[in-house]
Amino acid sequence: MSVYTRVEREQIEAFLTNYDLGELVEQQGISDGIENTNYFVTTTKGRYVLTLFESLSAEELPFFLDLMAFLADHNVPSASPLADNDGHYLRTLNNRPAALVERLAGAWVPAPSMAQCAALGAVLGRANREGEAFKGQRANTRGPHWWRITAERLMEKLSEVDAKMLQDELAYQASHRLDELPRGVIHADLFRDNALFQSDELTGVIDFYYACTDVLLYDLAVTVNDWCSNEDGTLDEVRSLAMLQAYHAERPLTERERACWPVMLRAGALRFWLSRLQDKLFPRPGEMTHTKDPEEYARVLRDRIACSNKNTLPWV
Repeated sequence: MSVYTRVEREQIEAFLTNYDLGELVEQQGISDGIENTNYFVTTTKGRYVLTLFESLSAEELPFFLDLMAFLADHNVPSASPLADNDGHYLRTLNNRPAALVERLAGAWVPAPSMAQCAALGAVLGRANREGEAFKGQRANTRGPHWWRITAERLMEKLSEVDAKMLQDELAYQASHRLDELPRGVIHADLFRDNALFQSDELTGVIDFYYACTDVLLYDLAVTVNDWCSNEDGTLDEVRSLAMLQAYHAERPLTERERACWPVMLRAGALRFWLSRLQDKLFPRPGEMTHTKDPEEYARVLRDRIACSNKNTLPWV
């Protein structure tokens, strides 16, 4: 979440006339996150998040908004979009597609506990399982094709060591395509700042705007890489085991998925190293923006490569 497009109070007031949400009390720009413009909006009837979509088109957005509503209706704690007075989730504000989503209670946790990792794993497993009934389909726009295109753009700006790691990992992933694994709708970006907690209670998952149809195990790998990594990039065995067991209880992993786990950990690390490098080396202008350190995911990728023969799932 960031602010790329400034929205004045009067514009938000006019926007709210399309909803039965009372009068505007206050608005506040949100700096966390990367892709879209976001404001906290408080009215006399409640608290919401207003999102202006900077990259996604109005034609693409129904997939995400419908998915959020679907999951909220299927016992997956998540932020649900709000329909306007005509029953539509999507409107236009400042020449951008825009939507209001309920603002969930709680806050994200920078250093999750074992109990919080288990709670998140259970919800992710339930979301992947329930999502099998969701009818929408969307390709992963940050998948292998994007990896290659982005790598070409970044390569000349990298150190010799990093360039070699990137080339080697792209070759490794190309030789380990795992499209035969169970597929379905995935969040694809379930980092710590996209889940809210009150103590050890998970109040909800947010920011589904990278959601897509892809390998379910990849969703789990992306999540474990962020929630269960130490500062040096290594996996914390206690937290990762708690998350994996809780996920497995909701959506049992197959023997084939177990065997492919090291490959997926590396794929998840590669994707986010690349995106962070892109954000750092080719920044987008904005009034209030937030970028994340690519070196954090370089460390994660180095560890996942070094531990490819160790990151097994013996408990399955």
